[in-house]
Amino acid sequence: MKLTVLGPGCWGLTLAWLLTNNFDEVTVWGRESDISEDLAKNKHCSKPLEVQLQDKVKIETDLKTAISGADIILLVVATNGIRPVCEQLKLAGIKSNQILVNASKGIELPSLMRMSEVIKDVLPEQDLAILSGPTLAKEVLMGCPTAASVASENMEIATKVQKICTVPSKFRLYTNKDVIGVELGGSLKNVIAIASGFAHTMGLGDNCAGALLTRGMAEIIRVSIKLGASPSTLYGLSGMGDLIATCSSPMSRNYTVGSMLAKGKKINDILNELGSVAEGVKTSKAVCELAKKLDLEVPVSSAIYEAVYTDITPEALLEKLMNRKLKEEECYV
Repeated sequence: MKLTVLGPGCWGLTLAWLLTNNFDEVTVWGRESDISEDLAKNKHCSKPLEVQLQDKVKIETDLKTAISGADIILLVVATNGIRPVCEQLKLAGIKSNQILVNASKGIELPSLMRMSEVIKDVLPEQDLAILSGPTLAKEVLMGCPTAASVASENMEIATKVQKICTVPSKFRLYTNKDVIGVELGGSLKNVIAIASGFAHTMGLGDNCAGALLTRGMAEIIRVSIKLGASPSTLYGLSGMGDLIATCSSPMSRNYTVGSMLAKGKKINDILNELGSVAEGVKTSKAVCELAKKLDLEVPVSSAIYEAVYTDITPEALLEKLMNRKLKEEECYV
């Protein structure tokens, strides 16, 4: 069995490290500009997280070679890279029965497509699954246990990925047929995680944190149901589970972005300092555009959009959010 990981970023390298012993061969592919000398020669990465891969892992910059003979191909690139990488996969001769597992969480701009929609747009016949859940890379590298969802429209594919990629005592996978819900839960929670880091750094307290998670979850469900998701999925690993993890931990890149915004830093400076992708930044724009299209209110996400893309102060943003018109609470079951 061969595993190929596309994308040598934090999560891609972490998955390669985690799953190495489940496969006979493991290859990590990246563009030459993304492969450091340390990674190419020593199978080692020190920034933004330290990862030491086993000697049997191959580092490859030729995509055709990387995917040749692969049973599972993990797609772990930034959301704006999903479409171009899929175009490259098409040219490289990917076979339809090679299972492509997307592990990137976001929404494409300006199309507002989910990642599976983007992939199917380029590779319509591809066997496809979605991996999503509370998976902070640093904790996984520490050996801490977690669980995640594997979603596919074809449950045979989901079950196959579940069996091959579960790591006893460390990484437990659950199958799910609600691709829409799994994708949107994993994508939209990143915006709420920015809000959580923002609130924590402003010292707004635990009551505020509880209210923020609850109202943020209401927004996620509101949008997701309108787009065809099952409410029960959003209360699962890829929804509530991922939301709790990313909204509670400074290990989350999106949480860190919110924390830095609350200190008055500008988004370009934050992203340069972070040195890695925080998908919630672009997703805040995407969810606001989706909400407008669907005629829905998303006040928390809208506030984060303002924090990211305008010069509004943290204090003014808080006042604006707290003093909205009073309304009845919406609860979803």
